[in-house]
Amino acid sequence: MHPKLKAYIPMADMLAATFGDECEVVLHDIADPEHSVVYVANGTVTGREIGQGFEHFVKNTIEHGASSEYAVNDFFHKKGKLIRTSSVLIRDDDGRLLGALCINLDMTRTQQQIDYLKAFMPQPKPEPVRENQGQRVEEMVLSLIDNILAGVDVTALSREERIEKIRFMETRGIFQLKGSIDQVAERLGVNRVTVYSYLDEVRGKR
Repeated sequence: MHPKLKAYIPMADMLAATFGDECEVVLHDIADPEHSVVYVANGTVTGREIGQGFEHFVKNTIEHGASSEYAVNDFFHKKGKLIRTSSVLIRDDDGRLLGALCINLDMTRTQQQIDYLKAFMPQPKPEPVRENQGQRVEEMVLSLIDNILAGVDVTALSREERIEKIRFMETRGIFQLKGSIDQVAERLGVNRVTVYSYLDEVRGKR
């Protein structure tokens, strides 16, 4: 774990203690994206464990056009529960991405009440993504691609190993960023058509 991330462990415990048993806080170190989870406070909400990979914070940032530094109030289902999730990116003093702190709230008990109240409330319109925010999102995704392939001799990867790397990137939302396929192709030393064929196989289109 990067030393700067250790300072967020008390914050994770504080947040979990403040919001109670229905709150889970997960700390990620993106130096190893496939095993990015380095700390979990109250892992009973989604069953997150140390050594697992990231799941949602990249998708949240890209899909919702949120601030480049955080994404809030996304919803997903896991283990039969409705989970509300928010995450904030953590950077070093030079602005390089180190990790993320994610909060998962079990909203199952209040799902019906929330749906009822939302029917009476105006739906906020998302703010447009400013140019510099888009650049920070691109920087984040490219950094993750680099870390996923860090220490890997791409010339020695078998076809199956390349597909597994593509599968991990696909399930984590990497390819939702425009231009990411070209970036991955360049780093794998293949052409973009090959990456598309791997993606088709991963998505079950072949």
